[in-house]
Amino acid sequence: MDNNIELTHLKMLTKQFPTIASASTEIINLQSILSLPKGTEHFLTDIHGEYEQFNHVMKNGSGAVRRKIDEKFGNTISEHDKRSLATLIYYPSEKLELIQESEEFLDDWYTITIHRLVEMTKHSSSKYTRSKVRKALPKDFAYVIEELITEKEEVEDKEAYYNEIIHTIIRIGSAPDLIIALCKLIQRMVVDHLHIVGDIYDRGKGPHIIMDTLSAYHSLDIQWGNHDVVWMGAAAGHLACIATVIRMSARYGNLDTIEEGYGINLIPLVTFAMKAYSNTNCDAFKIKYSDDYDVKDLDIDMKIHKAISIIQFKLEGQVIKRHPEFGMDNRLLLDKIDYDNKTVTVDGVTYAMNDVDFPTVDPDKPYDLTPEEALVMRRLYDAFRHSEKLQKHIKFMFSKGSLYKVHNSNLLYHGCVPMDEKGNFEEVEVYGKKYHGKALYDVLEAYARKGYYSTDKIEKVKGMDILWYIWAGPYSPVFGKDKMTTFERYFIDDTVTHKEVKNAYYRLMDNEEVLNSIISEFGLDINNAHIINGHVPVELKRGETPIKCGGKLLIIDGGFSKAYQGKTGIAGYTLVANSHGMNLVAHEPFESKEAAIRDETDIINDTISVEKVSCGRLRVADTDIGEEIKASIKQLEELLSAYRNGVLVENK
Repeated sequence: MDNNIELTHLKMLTKQFPTIASASTEIINLQSILSLPKGTEHFLTDIHGEYEQFNHVMKNGSGAVRRKIDEKFGNTISEHDKRSLATLIYYPSEKLELIQESEEFLDDWYTITIHRLVEMTKHSSSKYTRSKVRKALPKDFAYVIEELITEKEEVEDKEAYYNEIIHTIIRIGSAPDLIIALCKLIQRMVVDHLHIVGDIYDRGKGPHIIMDTLSAYHSLDIQWGNHDVVWMGAAAGHLACIATVIRMSARYGNLDTIEEGYGINLIPLVTFAMKAYSNTNCDAFKIKYSDDYDVKDLDIDMKIHKAISIIQFKLEGQVIKRHPEFGMDNRLLLDKIDYDNKTVTVDGVTYAMNDVDFPTVDPDKPYDLTPEEALVMRRLYDAFRHSEKLQKHIKFMFSKGSLYKVHNSNLLYHGCVPMDEKGNFEEVEVYGKKYHGKALYDVLEAYARKGYYSTDKIEKVKGMDILWYIWAGPYSPVFGKDKMTTFERYFIDDTVTHKEVKNAYYRLMDNEEVLNSIISEFGLDINNAHIINGHVPVELKRGETPIKCGGKLLIIDGGFSKAYQGKTGIAGYTLVANSHGMNLVAHEPFESKEAAIRDETDIINDTISVEKVSCGRLRVADTDIGEEIKASIKQLEELLSAYRNGVLVENK
């Protein structure tokens, strides 16, 4: 580094550390942090709007809370007490209500429980600095909790001191509030950092609630999935993306997510669908509803479903026509329909259609919206663009998210790295230039951000079209299939047309040479890196395993979505990486929060060790943050040298 540039950096540091003493203290602090155990990382993917199961897994840290209970109490408390304590930590308010109704000696229960929670708090926070723990303390009980979890060497009768604090808390009626505060603090301390490896949206009813939860989380990153990206495109104002997210919500009986969750007015669409499709056969547009769906809405929802689907196919056709480089002409099917014979030609083969009753499609101009459809889309555009909550969530998605992330020797992405059958990276054209591997990810992400943020109208439109391509394009890293056969699944009964061929990546997952090429492409060491992948449900029923190539690649989508669970035979894989190693956690289907509280049941089915630390434990020094701390220490040592050599003068 140039000496003048280096001196400028050191001068900037003097503002924060004006003396030898202050710089020395910070070096000592940072050096000590390096020796602490590495914080626990929690990996989730493919949540698909299933809020209750997501919430439970977040609260239990994929079994991390229960492991802490076992570590702390061993055989000193019963299995029943461990389950009860775990449930209390997960759902403190709800569990307290049940306890207060049933417990005869409530003050004794408060005393025992607070003691146990204090011990759990000490154990859970032991790998953090006192400063970090202090910052995490709940405001109302910060002083009390710090007193309870901090050893007081100067107090002779420590037990009496701590007991008096607890007895006073119970006497003045603050025990329930303190218990809730301790439980939330334990949840916060058990997991240091959260990774969401894509697909928060679609299928389930609660993506907006999930986004509220994530927005308040203390430390996380998000790798965008294709279902996230289509919502990002909709929030940006891309009409095909708007139509797609409405169609998906209609298909799964979740229009409330759009109307009530995001305050988006669907009345113009409802009015249009009831009029334009009043006498139309909608049998192909059945709703995949859950038990709490109001079936009185079924007829109108099917009409909405069909109306928005036709609009989607038209709008997608317009995108494909203006971007021949997307290579998606085989998705232009509205102009391949023979209405007289009720057939459609797909990839040169003619198939019977189960429905050609399309009152808004002009066979001569099949991709043109009718004036009524255009008006509906203008109003929906305004509603999506002006939904304050949706825009807040999508801005959060952009600020905390990306298409991939490299973190602590792990490469995280939702889908795949597009490649051919020989394992060579596919060359993909993006606006006149070809990209592959990491460069493809980078250029797609750059255009995705332009699609939402750019003030240049041309660049914004190009970016929005890329957001749509990332959702459904044949070489999209987060879609990873040759085509999306939505049209065929609605209108052609012959299932041969429904097939979506996965990218060759998915057939090469156990090829170490291929995986090493990906790891190297993203700048990681092939000897100690992992790829962490979502997107494709692991079909445990068919003997599939989430661990590929001896643990070099991990697939952690086992199917949070109820729509997948019959196929997978499991309700999700998550991953936990702590100072001892990495563990895959399999989950059973989640019945309900009420059942979990009432029966004190958990959904941890099995834990699979992926990797164990061979000697000792991983320390902060072994992480990416550790490298940043080492760099800071080096700069501070240079600052010390400059002070001591008189190059810089202390500001005492």
